[in-house]
Amino acid sequence: MSEHVPVVVVGAGQAGLSLSWHLTRRGVEHVLLERDTVAHEWRDGRWDAFTLVTPNRQCQLPGWGYTGPEPDGFMARDEVHAFVRAYAASFGAPVREGVEVTGLEQRDGGGFALSTTAGAMTADQVVVATGGYHRPVVPAWADRLPDDVTAVHSSRYRSPGQLPPGAVLVVGTGQSGAQIAEDLHLAGRRVHLAVGSAPRVARRYRGRDCMTWLSDMGVYDRPAATRPGGAAALEKTNHYVTGRGGGRDVDLRAFALEGMRLHGRITGWAGPGGVLAVAPTLAASLDAADAVAESIKDDIDRHVERAGLDAPVEARYEPVWRPDAEPPTLDLRAEGVGAVVWATGYRPDHSWVDVGVFDGRGRPRQTRGATTAPGLSFLGLPWMHTWGSGRFAGIARDAEHLADVVGAGLVGSSDPAPALV
Repeated sequence: MSEHVPVVVVGAGQAGLSLSWHLTRRGVEHVLLERDTVAHEWRDGRWDAFTLVTPNRQCQLPGWGYTGPEPDGFMARDEVHAFVRAYAASFGAPVREGVEVTGLEQRDGGGFALSTTAGAMTADQVVVATGGYHRPVVPAWADRLPDDVTAVHSSRYRSPGQLPPGAVLVVGTGQSGAQIAEDLHLAGRRVHLAVGSAPRVARRYRGRDCMTWLSDMGVYDRPAATRPGGAAALEKTNHYVTGRGGGRDVDLRAFALEGMRLHGRITGWAGPGGVLAVAPTLAASLDAADAVAESIKDDIDRHVERAGLDAPVEARYEPVWRPDAEPPTLDLRAEGVGAVVWATGYRPDHSWVDVGVFDGRGRPRQTRGATTAPGLSFLGLPWMHTWGSGRFAGIARDAEHLADVVGAGLVGSSDPAPALV
């Protein structure tokens, strides 16, 4: 006999727990199935020196928020892990750790059947809260690296000491790539960085953190459907910045002045023996990243003027370094490169969900989490509803909405259950 639970939430990170808080307050019977332990990705999927890039004061989950001594600081990896685990304990979230869901399909007559490592289950509603970053991506040519070069994806990078002696090539300049390159650089390692198309943002401007300005301006609340550029814009890499050392800019040009070697986009192999082909994109990528950072400052200036705020005026950024030339190749052996860190992103993997709600790229077709399959929802996806859907406060808002959807969909319920206070 299969166990039946009205609502099954798959995943016990901040998204699943936020929904669980609302369901608990509404008296909705549910269970969270977690293949590992609560919030384990914060501990297992980040490097030792990782910090949030979101200010602590903006780390707000339903019924739970940061109350530590540094509201304008940035929690380190282990602090975030403890923060989310304490949240689960605060309301007794019904989590079953060590239970992996290996299959999900619709049942004839309604509801869902789940295959798990702890046995079969059925549910009236299922919410997939496993995020959108599942399968590490590496370039197609990655398997041709020389045998004496160690390769690791950013999800498995932990510290400079983990890598063998020699220079390190970091490929990609999203948040992970830029910060890992800095981590290696600060440790005195010789770093080669293949710069991608990621934009950047200043850490602070006109007396405040830029993310605080953007939050006050409502940028994180704008629906994804209104994003200029359509669906393609939602695929773009997040702006790079860091919370390390109390928070600061990540200025790749400054790193170059200090000895970091910057390169354009790597397109593959230029020949045998570890020689990579490099496109002449470095100068344009650096200029584009700076332009985005300056455009954000323009938006802040306009906001300050419209609101009549008293904010100190600051000088604008001036590039401290420009590439003189862009060599078309990078010879790993000649440069003494002993390791490569792939900071080249992830792709979603919902292959265990045997329900036809996905697009051609494997992403669920959803509206604020709800799919066309009655009773199947998603939560915690990047850009699920707004730019802020991947941030703690955005997840909290999305979870409240989805709790109403789930409550309305249960047998015998015709209206969303009100949240208790």
